[in-house]
Amino acid sequence: MRRVRAANPSPLTASGTNSYIIGSGDVAIIDPGPALPAHLDAIMAALETGERVSHIVVTHAHLDHSALAPALATRTGAEVLAYGRATDGRSAVMARLIAGGATPGGGEGLDHGFRPNRCLADGETLSGATWSVTAVHTPGHIGGHLCLAAGDLLFSGDHVMGWASSLVSPPDGDMTDYMASLARLRIGAWRRLLPGHGEPVDTPADRIDALLAHRRAREAAIRTALVSGPMGLATLTARVYTGTPESLMPAARRNTLAHLIDLHGRNLIRATPALGPEAIFQTA
Repeated sequence: MRRVRAANPSPLTASGTNSYIIGSGDVAIIDPGPALPAHLDAIMAALETGERVSHIVVTHAHLDHSALAPALATRTGAEVLAYGRATDGRSAVMARLIAGGATPGGGEGLDHGFRPNRCLADGETLSGATWSVTAVHTPGHIGGHLCLAAGDLLFSGDHVMGWASSLVSPPDGDMTDYMASLARLRIGAWRRLLPGHGEPVDTPADRIDALLAHRRAREAAIRTALVSGPMGLATLTARVYTGTPESLMPAARRNTLAHLIDLHGRNLIRATPALGPEAIFQTA
């Protein structure tokens, strides 16, 4: 396994997107990354003499993971595989928010032009002579997010990272799905996680437990804040995310909204006049 890191550092990508080359001879590339010509050249330079790229697998259709796929496919002739297009896998509650006028936001942006040659189903296995990965559908960060299991290694995309928690930004991200996907990954006997950004995670169970605890604590803080009375999203976020730099507050508001939608779905809070980013929220 080889890692090639893209030169796209940001507060949401750490030092850049990790592209992985797995196998030898006929190889697969996981997450080609952003549409940077220099990154395409770096991936090609990381191949050994005579190696051929047979598969390009995309964990999810955000621009920092998928946008280079067409150019890499053209250069190599490999097919592109993913769960689906950028909006595939979106939950029913998020589809209703879209129908009600909610707009996407946050993160590095959906890759609306992304079109895989073939869709991967949960549990489907891809393999070459020297490698094999199995798709694990893990919606939450985005509805079509996949992790990829290779024995006791897990390419965890943006669902589990060591340096930060994932952004869950409605209506593309869904906190209910995110927590369920974390719980699903927690039962796996993973030795190491290889995320889409940052360094490998060598204690997977501890990291997943920490992420679950972090989200539960955030949920508890939101519910505690609402005890003082009804409030809108911006006021509530400021109450909960104390000390957060202003540059990160838009992402914080998206995470807060994700928790509120989850709490609303569990009948723990109410939203007036209707569920969405402009609602006034209060305890049920």
